[in-house]
Amino acid sequence: MSEDGCLYAVNAPMPPTGEQFVIADGGTRAVVTEVGAVLRAFEVDGRAYAETFDETERPPRGSGSVLVPWPNRVRDGRWTWRGTTQQLALTEPAAGNAIHGLLRYTQWRPVERTPDSITLAAVAVPQPGWPVPVATTVRYAVGPDGLRVTHTVRNAGPEPVPFGVGAHPYPRVGEAATDDIVLTLAASTVLPLDDRQLPAGPAVPVTGDDDFRGGLPLRGRVLDAAFGGAAPAPGDDLVRHRLDAPDGAVELWADPDFRWVQVYTPDDRPGRGRVVAVEPMTCPPDALNSGQDLITLAPGETWTGSWGLRPV
Repeated sequence: MSEDGCLYAVNAPMPPTGEQFVIADGGTRAVVTEVGAVLRAFEVDGRAYAETFDETERPPRGSGSVLVPWPNRVRDGRWTWRGTTQQLALTEPAAGNAIHGLLRYTQWRPVERTPDSITLAAVAVPQPGWPVPVATTVRYAVGPDGLRVTHTVRNAGPEPVPFGVGAHPYPRVGEAATDDIVLTLAASTVLPLDDRQLPAGPAVPVTGDDDFRGGLPLRGRVLDAAFGGAAPAPGDDLVRHRLDAPDGAVELWADPDFRWVQVYTPDDRPGRGRVVAVEPMTCPPDALNSGQDLITLAPGETWTGSWGLRPV
């Protein structure tokens, strides 16, 4: 459907991301897509707090994507489940990796809708490289405190299955340039990565230019890094990352299961140039091989976790 809520005609060309679901509460508004359950826009009183793209385009560089049943990369697309080698499609062929799960190009089914929320559902079915069906939903809701995104994952198969969840938002503060942003991360470690963006060793404590806990400017920084040890501050129950601009700020908060965050600063966003992705993840790159922070579900078991964006 278009942004005014009208279904696209049956015989009309399908937009690359399918129907566009608009949710709103007062001046808080978001647009979510049918294909990939992508967050295409989030704004408050007309000011953008997430990078957007046109509905005639595919999401640039994973923008707003849901990353299930694993975030980030799997080395050579290969991992072992219950003693059997699994071979995933190499969806990052130049580097020889499988990247960002199985549902980025799936048509998600709307299962519940209100004026201020949309819940979409999809299933990662058994396929080469993935042996157990995983049913998942994502609920986007807007309100006075911003945007809340709630993921559920259910093991729909007969055997236990490990998984991870991630999201790929590109937060922004209105029209502020990325070089004018100060980034703060609630992360105490950083994962060394090789030239394929795969772990080159165990995570190490953040120091110097890798320590964003007190806030560091993004000017002059080129990042594609995985940070770990993300945890709530004492007395808090949420992980909190933040982007500060000269005239405002946005916070990306997450439940404690989101122990990891990938930060990525591509310089080729259409209409914007340099942008920053702050990607909450429950596990690090190549977790299907390392096992680090994977969540394992028994048959019929369900996991739920949330994150969100709010102006501050």
